[in-house]
Amino acid sequence: MTDDAQQVPPQEGPGSLTTLITRVQQAGEQRDDVSLEAILDTVGRRSFAPFLLVAGLVTLAPVIGDIPGVPTLMATLVVLVAAQLLLGREHFWLPRFLLERRVSRSRFVRVTDWMARPARWIDRYLRTRLVWLTRAPAHLPVALTCLLIGLAMPPMELVPFSANGGGLALTLFGLALLAEDGLMALVAYLLTGTTLALVVIGLA
Repeated sequence: MTDDAQQVPPQEGPGSLTTLITRVQQAGEQRDDVSLEAILDTVGRRSFAPFLLVAGLVTLAPVIGDIPGVPTLMATLVVLVAAQLLLGREHFWLPRFLLERRVSRSRFVRVTDWMARPARWIDRYLRTRLVWLTRAPAHLPVALTCLLIGLAMPPMELVPFSANGGGLALTLFGLALLAEDGLMALVAYLLTGTTLALVVIGLA
């Protein structure tokens, strides 16, 4: 484990988007840059929901998500984790070369500050409902859908704004699982279908 990943002990279940972002902001506090490993260690590697939220929010964040290749990197992570979830693994494994990817502290702070602004507003509208869309075994079709989004992300980078649609769908799925909010899951499924259709049309 790298030095910056050791600064915050692994934790699970952030409970809300605001709590998740607060926890992410603690990653690698003693370094000038932040590794992916440090970020994942702050949110835990046994919970699919915060992982999806991190991947989705990074894809959406204008400071990082607009960098060419970042959506595809996040998609690679989603594919690996979603596949492991479908195979029944409880602790997600990621290759070292991905865990060691880093971002500068200044850019990381800008991204987390951007995420924090709407977090409280979003948390106000999350509630437990339509739980049959989020509780086991419903997490399996969510994982399969996220796997499809991840596989489609590289061509999404070629179609304007579609990568943002994919990132938003991942974020909504993460929120749905985090708050057991089935309405969020329904919106995410609809958004996924619309985004994939636009990609097919755009590449045709």
